[in-house]
Amino acid sequence: MIIPMRKVHLVARAGDRDRLLETVRSLGVVHLVPVNPSRAMAGEQTVRQVGALRRALQVLCEISPVGPVPDIAAVGAAQQVLEIQQRSVERRNRLTLLYRELAQLDMWGNLQLNHLQELRHAGIEVAFYAIPRELAGEVQAECAEVVAALPGRQVLVAVAHRGGVPNVPQWAVPIPLPLRDAPSIRTEAAEIDAAMKQDADRLPGLAGLAPRMKSELARLQQQAEYTIALRSGAVDEHLFALQGWVPAEKASTLSEQLGAHGIAAAVQTHKPEPQEQPPTLVRPPAWARPIEGLFQMLGTVPGYREFDVSVPFLIALPIFTAMLISDAAYGALMVLVPAVGYRRISRTIGPRFTQLMILVGAVALIWGCVVSSFFGVALYPPLIPVDMSESSRVFLMSLSFTLGAVHLSLAQGWQAIRLWPHLRFLSRLGWAIFIWGTYGVVKMLVLRGPMGWNTPWPYLLLTGASLAILFASPSRNIVKMLALGVANFPLSMFSAFSDIISYVRLMAVGLVSGVLAASFNDMARNTDAWPIAALIFVCGHALNLGLALIAMFAHGVRLNMLEFSSNLGMQWTGYAYRPFVEVRIQEHSS
Repeated sequence: MIIPMRKVHLVARAGDRDRLLETVRSLGVVHLVPVNPSRAMAGEQTVRQVGALRRALQVLCEISPVGPVPDIAAVGAAQQVLEIQQRSVERRNRLTLLYRELAQLDMWGNLQLNHLQELRHAGIEVAFYAIPRELAGEVQAECAEVVAALPGRQVLVAVAHRGGVPNVPQWAVPIPLPLRDAPSIRTEAAEIDAAMKQDADRLPGLAGLAPRMKSELARLQQQAEYTIALRSGAVDEHLFALQGWVPAEKASTLSEQLGAHGIAAAVQTHKPEPQEQPPTLVRPPAWARPIEGLFQMLGTVPGYREFDVSVPFLIALPIFTAMLISDAAYGALMVLVPAVGYRRISRTIGPRFTQLMILVGAVALIWGCVVSSFFGVALYPPLIPVDMSESSRVFLMSLSFTLGAVHLSLAQGWQAIRLWPHLRFLSRLGWAIFIWGTYGVVKMLVLRGPMGWNTPWPYLLLTGASLAILFASPSRNIVKMLALGVANFPLSMFSAFSDIISYVRLMAVGLVSGVLAASFNDMARNTDAWPIAALIFVCGHALNLGLALIAMFAHGVRLNMLEFSSNLGMQWTGYAYRPFVEVRIQEHSS
């Protein structure tokens, strides 16, 4: 559920400002809102240091500490990491230009310009000409040598002479010397490579300072938050005031808690006004909390007056993903790998998302057993076959459309419950009914199902459309009410049709996953050398499982975040409840 919020105003004596802030931070329940947002900012230096530490930690996250740890401050280490990163980017760009320049000098070979300069000082001029191959022998000079082949049946001829102008064929074209020669470019590239290696060898040592940098980052963030909180309040000669949001369950005891800490403060709370947008604190049931990992990864927060979709998402996502994977062995891997490596994996992707992956894997394992697919091999006759046969495809499409109709009509019904007793609830109820009528139309068009007055589909369409149009915008003006309903109906009607069709992806991707698994098995089976066969089997199924995990986001998450959420009227316009709280900083010694 989305926890109700209360707007709170705290007023204390100006002399108690710091004590009030420290107490509010120790209580950790007030989401502060600046009285004057233009003043609510941290110091410029602190902001720069926080940014440097964050970027440096991102660079170091994939680097394992090796060797002695430098004895330097955390911020200084972060600046060194960022300087190395910037130099690395600049040097890689320079190397790219050098290699491109080197490719353009291919016809000059290992020519060194300083050698030509020495010859010139000795009175010998060397010129280069592009000459047709058959005329190369007509050059009259003290020394003429073909040094490279050129496009178009031409050759590059080096002509050495002492003074005057060499006698060359009229078709000879002078070729100017390059600005640089290949050996000097290779020398510069080698110097850049050496410098990059030196910087790269420096990074593992700096990675040993990552814990210290994290501690410093947490300290600076708390310092910044305190500065922002200090500047968020309203202050005059006598009083200091704060405002913010507190969960309703804790608002009533806030004054007592401040008093228990010796703070004499006036506390006023009230319910949010309709135009106010409080922060969102979602508290799903304990068994549904793994879905929080998905929301954290996506960075999505429902609006304060929207819905907590944790339960329907947690139910639908594993079912959809299981159909997309359609293999029990893949499901077993998704259970075993996160379970065995829980501590390490949860540190990387978070404990909630790790639990979600285990749950998704368990449901995929069950569905894989139902369809009898184990790395693409059927160990026994399946209860529901997943193959390219007509009967299998028709059944899986029908199942996908049915799941879609259930999913979408539940969203509309949930909206109807929220709108009750306003007459608009009848419009949402109408759309829930209309979706089932559209389900009949989809089955008729795609699966050649029956459609006529002897089926329920026309009646569901008429009933749902009537309610959706009549009560879309209830008004005493009947003409206006009907006009608005009719105007909005066509677009929503086509949207309902396309939304149900979207669920066919559950069938299509599941079939593709099964076909790929069987194809990799055939490739391995038809390979004589067993090491290569094993490599094909392992790599092929690893690739297929990776594609299945991508499908979970591309299709399973989409059906929840887009189709279901749009039918539920979700805008995802909220911002998370983040109370002003003191976080314990773990100190790291050098």
